[in-house]
Amino acid sequence: MVAAIPSGRVATYGDIARLAGRPGAARAVGNILRDAPDPRVPYHRVIAAGGALGGFGRAPHLKRALLSAEGHTFRGRRLLGFAERRWTAPARPAKK
Repeated sequence: MVAAIPSGRVATYGDIARLAGRPGAARAVGNILRDAPDPRVPYHRVIAAGGALGGFGRAPHLKRALLSAEGHTFRGRRLLGFAERRWTAPARPAKK
């Protein structure tokens, strides 16, 4: 799911939890991503609720730099234009 977030867009930990079928597990998503090993997955595009930057393991400055390189701007630790930059996954077809 995280790999599907396009460059220039972001999703929240809660968004990813809902997509995984576990609404309310945003903290668990953050814990999983903190230790995620695959550098090809854009973990930096997952942010906290309301556009807050959130964590990024031991390198939160790197998360901000990666997002800035994708065109995002910040005021303090908040992403400006969060609502417009928030990614929503395409709807899945209903199961029969």
